Amino acid sequence: MKSLASLVDALKAKDAGFWVCVAAATTAAVGVATYYVRKSYEIYVPIQYQYRPGTISGWLANALAKHSKSRRKKRPVRVYLDGCFDMMHYGHANALRQAKAVGDELVVGLVTDAEILRCKGPPVMNEEERYTLVEAVKWVDEILRGVPYDLNPEFVHELFTKHRIDYIIHGDDPCLLPDGSDAYAHAKKLGRFKMVKRTEGVSTTDIVGRMLTCSRVNHFISDDEPHPLAKSFSQGTPREESGGEASSSDASTRTTLSKFLPTSRRLVQFSNGRVAPEGARIVYIDGAFDCFHPGHVKILKAAKAQGDFLLVGLHTDEEVQARRGPHLPIMNLHERSLSVLSCKYVDEVIIGSPCVMTDDLIKTFNISVVVRGSVSETSLLGPVEEERYSVPRGAGIFRELVSPSDVTARNIIHRIVDKRTAFEERNARKVKGEEAYYTGAKTYVQEL
Repeated sequence: MKSLASLVDALKAKDAGFWVCVAAATTAAVGVATYYVRKSYEIYVPIQYQYRPGTISGWLANALAKHSKSRRKKRPVRVYLDGCFDMMHYGHANALRQAKAVGDELVVGLVTDAEILRCKGPPVMNEEERYTLVEAVKWVDEILRGVPYDLNPEFVHELFTKHRIDYIIHGDDPCLLPDGSDAYAHAKKLGRFKMVKRTEGVSTTDIVGRMLTCSRVNHFISDDEPHPLAKSFSQGTPREESGGEASSSDASTRTTLSKFLPTSRRLVQFSNGRVAPEGARIVYIDGAFDCFHPGHVKILKAAKAQGDFLLVGLHTDEEVQARRGPHLPIMNLHERSLSVLSCKYVDEVIIGSPCVMTDDLIKTFNISVVVRGSVSETSLLGPVEEERYSVPRGAGIFRELVSPSDVTARNIIHRIVDKRTAFEERNARKVKGEEAYYTGAKTYVQEL
């Protein structure tokens, strides 16, 4: 019995050793197999599909982004922003830029002259001129004309059905109808309204106020002596030569100190970021481009047609003032830069370009042709124009283009001067609304 027990113990020990060997061999085999599988995986599976920490979630994110992009191509998100766009400035352009960022296609509603007159007072520019300005903004995809000032339920329904609008956009400043009600109340009620940040420091009211101040003392605007009506537009302290405005006691003609705060981010937002390709024909046109108007748009379009890349030189405030007199330009250099950059025909801007062109400027920017329009603010000054373009004339690269429009900042100011009472009344109403915004209604809104 004892020997039998010993034999059993020996067999058990032998079996245990056997199974230990089996386990070790199996582990080694699995290890070897795993090693070769992994090596084969690394060799034959493309790197973008191999597992690394975070790559699965990254791959899924990319796949979903591609799906979203494909879906939005088939059914793009369409957003709608309406307005008068009178005396269009960089604040209007920035609202259009932000609206475009909300969706894929931006549809702009252009309010009629009759509606503006009914709800706000006389417009400075007519509908065709305002259409030209809006159509030239690089973020605009489509324009609806003849839209009402108030978004009544019937028109909102038409936007959502006929024009396939997904969201209605407006700035954070209040927009009230003549009866004091919110023009966007119905869209807000339906949950189809989105708000963008108002661009501070500029408004049509402020620009009109600057023009009224300018016309009081500037001989360039008033031909000989200041117009007798223009003298009474602003009885307060004239704007300082540095570009600020002092307030008058009369709310109808008062202008305020500029609240415009130029930032590098704003320039980047407006810039195309384009670089002229090698061998491109670079066209150069310069000027003040003050109070950006339809005449500017049309000559920039004509200039762009002369080559492949349009470079615009903007003169400094000091140079413009030296040629045109006090209180000009109406818009300062940074404001003018943004207005020009928003134009779809412009590829790049030189901020503070010299008034007199030099050979160094031409070589630095590889300019192929220099153009100017036949109609300009300073076309009566003669000798100054000859000096400005003597170098490109000598090089045989200067061209004078027939201006497609005779609109200038000067005659726009005259429109306001000739309708003194109407614009005084309009400004009186608007100034109160803007003061209410800055002192009470203003809240923080994240800019897109």
